[in-house]
Amino acid sequence: MKTVDIVTTLVKKPIEDMGYELIDLEFKKEQSDWVLTIFIDKEGGVTLNDCEAVSRVVDPILDEHDPIEQSYYLSVSSPGLDRPLKTERDFQRNINKPVVVKLYAQVEKKKEFTGELKEFSEQEITIACNDGSLRTFLKKDVAQVKPHIEFS
Repeated sequence: MKTVDIVTTLVKKPIEDMGYELIDLEFKKEQSDWVLTIFIDKEGGVTLNDCEAVSRVVDPILDEHDPIEQSYYLSVSSPGLDRPLKTERDFQRNINKPVVVKLYAQVEKKKEFTGELKEFSEQEITIACNDGSLRTFLKKDVAQVKPHIEFS
């Protein structure tokens, strides 16, 4: 079992019991140090105090179970406004909102399409493009879907 899977199993319920959603977990080397980053979210967004509270709950759990052999830094963070949509809940929250769909390979000489997310399933994503057309993409052809954020 991978480190990320083991840590997820240990911390998911305590994080959810605090009222947060565990969005993602990364364990990677940054420069010369290993960093375990836990991404959380909640309705209304995440504050620095939320990150600190989750860190205080998760740290003793990780110390007790010691699932990571090497030394590392623990980081708890918000995934950000433009985080990729990964879960069914992410897609559901973004129905009728603008998204950017990035493809692995070009379609009609483009790898990126912007439009309003209309439908999704396990296999497909449908958006209403800015030109009025409906486009459906197979998820296996999609590299990433992110909210489209316009700053004014």
